[in-house]
Amino acid sequence: MTGEQAQDAAALGERIIALLTARHHTIAVAESLTGGLLVAELIRIPGASAVVSGGVVAYNTELKHTILGVNAEILALHGAVHPDVAAQMAAGVRDHLAVGGQPAHIGISTTGVAGPDPQDGQPVGTVYLGFAMGGEVRTKHLQLSGSREAIRSAVVYESLSELATLLA
Repeated sequence: MTGEQAQDAAALGERIIALLTARHHTIAVAESLTGGLLVAELIRIPGASAVVSGGVVAYNTELKHTILGVNAEILALHGAVHPDVAAQMAAGVRDHLAVGGQPAHIGISTTGVAGPDPQDGQPVGTVYLGFAMGGEVRTKHLQLSGSREAIRSAVVYESLSELATLLA
């Protein structure tokens, strides 16, 4: 992330935590290529413990199925970098990180290719975000460029930006 993006991400994280707190909503995060960076950005905010249920880093493709409930046939057919995978990761983490029997209100996921090599036939920079809110699950496709670190940082920023828009 550039310095400006880092400041923007921090401000977005603060806004998201404030909105979730005001609404008494919780969020659960499933990450692949970001490896915990997204949930770390959220829990960096004081008071996040009231709304962040937790996070799962399902870096290995098999874990997307066994831990998050992503359909094995979709993974076998398309690989881990696919909009259906992002959608199922978001829905799965919301349910699997239930607290006191209550699923999180929001599930968010990241899956994609940070590099240095293509994966599952997808070029470096191909990313899918998943958002499960209420009965709706949506995805967002990103095509990013830059170093592995730059792509991962951009995914965190774009995830927060999209989530803030969805919560507005």
